[in-house]
Amino acid sequence: MLKDMFERQAALNARIGYDTKSQRERFDAESAGKWLNDYIIAASNELEELRDCTFWKHWCSEAKAGRRFAVHDLQNARVEVIDLLFFWISMAQCVGLNADDVHDLYLQKLNVNHRRQDGDYTMTSKDETDNKGITLGPRAADG
Repeated sequence: MLKDMFERQAALNARIGYDTKSQRERFDAESAGKWLNDYIIAASNELEELRDCTFWKHWCSEAKAGRRFAVHDLQNARVEVIDLLFFWISMAQCVGLNADDVHDLYLQKLNVNHRRQDGDYTMTSKDETDNKGITLGPRAADG
């Protein structure tokens, strides 16, 4: 399913002028950065719209009544999450990732996160050393 979503998102991105397939084949850091920043801005906006599905304003009457974090618009919250997925896939494509890469990197990072939970993970002693080993293996022919 993830591969299908990546292919469909690549087609949508091509319609707006960003050829993620060519970007993957011939990575251009300048182009990638431009599109990545555009998608970051868009995703940030979607996060705000998702937050608006809760009573996040601590001064509003719903929050004062103890419902600050209640989801009051579930239908829209679900749509906003999907909007985020569109931009998340696009951001992954900006940095040259396909669905298989995402799955591989996800599993590697999941192992790091489990090790952190098994240990004494703290913010004050945190560094990114355990993330340094998360890398893509040799690329097979993309299907």
